[in-house]
Amino acid sequence: MSGIFESIFSTADSMGPFEFLVCIGSALAVGFIVSMIYIYKNAHSDSFALTIALLPAIVSVVIMVVSGDIGAGIAIAGAFSLVRFRSAPASAKEIAVIFLSMAAGLLIGMGFLAFALIFVAVICAVILLASHVDFGKPHTRNAEKVVCITIPEDLDYNSDIDTLLAEYTSECELVSVKSTNMGSMFKLKYNVTLKDELQQKELIDKIRVRNGNLEVAIMRQEEKTGGL
Repeated sequence: MSGIFESIFSTADSMGPFEFLVCIGSALAVGFIVSMIYIYKNAHSDSFALTIALLPAIVSVVIMVVSGDIGAGIAIAGAFSLVRFRSAPASAKEIAVIFLSMAAGLLIGMGFLAFALIFVAVICAVILLASHVDFGKPHTRNAEKVVCITIPEDLDYNSDIDTLLAEYTSECELVSVKSTNMGSMFKLKYNVTLKDELQQKELIDKIRVRNGNLEVAIMRQEEKTGGL
């Protein structure tokens, strides 16, 4: 059993066509596994999914070309990082998956195929488990809404609307007030956290009583994806 955890390259000059093809095939298999696990429950582009699938093979070839010299391999890989300045900023999750693919490619390039497979299997299992239990997701995320209300100009929203929202929300913030219809109406926009999501219709009905049956909308807050 211990033999499968040894490098397939017994010496620095032992790489032949067979070993090269085995490493490339293993890297592509690992890359597509990582890519499929990532796209299972994450928003993605087709170019990013393909990049993750091919990255282990590319990194493994770089390591094989430098005959396992990690220092030289890192120096060459650093040259590829120049493409970072021509690409869109990535999210923290995307960066983690990129490093996962690179680490798998590094192990395969050194000939440690079994270690690469175990490493990818463990990390992918953790990713699936975290997605299943919504690890790190705020518990109030589904209750966070945007409430847009149209009111006549003579309605005091500070007393009539704000007090009503306070009854149904645990957090409420007025983020914008905009005049419309030649100044005869106002459009209010609130970021709120509902106490009970099942009371949305009841809240809308009570707002319509106070704003004269004008437009009311409750929408999901946009998720912030740009930052880490």
